[in-house]
Amino acid sequence: MTRTIEICADSVYSCIEAEAGGAHRVELCAAIPEGGTTPSYGEIRLARELASLRIHVIIRPRGGDFLYSQSEAQAMLYDMEAAVSLGVDGFALGCLLPDGEIDAALLRKLVKAAGPLAVTFHRAFDVCRDPFRALEQIIDCGCSRILTSGQASDAVRGIPLIAELVRRAAGRIIIMPGCGVREQNIARIEAETGAVEFHTSARSLRPSRMEYRNPEAPMSSPGIPEFDRPVTDRELVAKYLKQSL
Repeated sequence: MTRTIEICADSVYSCIEAEAGGAHRVELCAAIPEGGTTPSYGEIRLARELASLRIHVIIRPRGGDFLYSQSEAQAMLYDMEAAVSLGVDGFALGCLLPDGEIDAALLRKLVKAAGPLAVTFHRAFDVCRDPFRALEQIIDCGCSRILTSGQASDAVRGIPLIAELVRRAAGRIIIMPGCGVREQNIARIEAETGAVEFHTSARSLRPSRMEYRNPEAPMSSPGIPEFDRPVTDRELVAKYLKQSL
């Protein structure tokens, strides 16, 4: 089967680069260092105007855990309504209960709000209590795929669980490895898990065009670059499609 590449894109520029490199789809988000949060209305609208590949929007009102209050859940539904109006192709979302089980009641509401659009249950899956029980619940709620590192620090370490999820899914839902998927290891992950869709950012550093820089007034938290911005690189995207064992 043809390898499908989904790019985690945090800007319109990255969407355009992803498309130029041959990606099949983007997951459009903000705040990648926090694991991704819902992008702005303007970012979604412009991405839809300038890129023709499939755009899935992450619906996550904040960083941190995946236990959402009633007001946060309502904000997620409103964000989905706005994104649908802009012509997106799908969503990435996830929600848990305090005991680590899937919040199936909320998930059903979110899937219903998506209507005919595809829904990916994102890496909230990787911090759920029982991945096999969660697999069945997520299928039952109507999701199209699960994004997972195999409940490990990266998808290579998670290969055994990912492979078992692919086996148990048996074509009922797509299991999409993500986190640490690189051009050097994608063929191995593919061969050892049977997965056919893969999630990555394929980014390189893009230097800022700022000439004047005041080192005494940083705008970011320590460790977050201000003048070298990671963005999707079309040449890296193309490598993910070509790499083999």
